[in-house]
Amino acid sequence: MRDLLATLIYLFTMVIFVRVILSWFPSRGGAIDAVRDWTGRITEPVLGPVRRVLPSMGGLDLSPVVVLLVLQVVRAAIIR
Repeated sequence: MRDLLATLIYLFTMVIFVRVILSWFPSRGGAIDAVRDWTGRITEPVLGPVRRVLPSMGGLDLSPVVVLLVLQVVRAAIIR
């Protein structure tokens, strides 16, 4: 059970990384936008509430950083 949870956290971390990387590129339609939409639907339930709690940073979204840090702490605790 611990291994499954650790793997799910790892996969969710990768999805957040993909979302962040895709946010650096303009929307052009096609498969890239489909992946961007999918990663948004998967990660927004976690990133959205964190984004609302964080103070405004002038357009810089630090919610992925906060969530990734929390996920790594939780994953480390699970693995031990």
